[in-house]
Amino acid sequence: MTTKEIVQGYFDALKKKKNWDASLSDDVVFTSFTTPMRRISGRAAVVEATKGFYSMIRAVEVKDLIVEAARACALTRYELQPPSGPPFSCDVAEVFGVRDGAIVSFDIYFDSAPFPRAN
Repeated sequence: MTTKEIVQGYFDALKKKKNWDASLSDDVVFTSFTTPMRRISGRAAVVEATKGFYSMIRAVEVKDLIVEAARACALTRYELQPPSGPPFSCDVAEVFGVRDGAIVSFDIYFDSAPFPRAN
């Protein structure tokens, strides 16, 4: 499979809300460059660390997907529904590295201002 097919498959699974993590390698490295920056290694740890965000997804739109060799950048818009409070949108830049048919690195950049704050 090509880099584009693997990344598009990830987003297709995300839209269906199932098996999105099958696109990730066992040793995937996830980095959120939103303050505070955090880096997580390993599929199980990434799934655990991102389950709160993924549980809020109502819809995802890939606005642009730029692919060069084994790297891809997706500009996305998520429609999110937090457990309490109104739904909101979040624009995200997502950078993927692909090797041997799986996503091996996954970096995200977004503005956290729209996210509800815990009191």
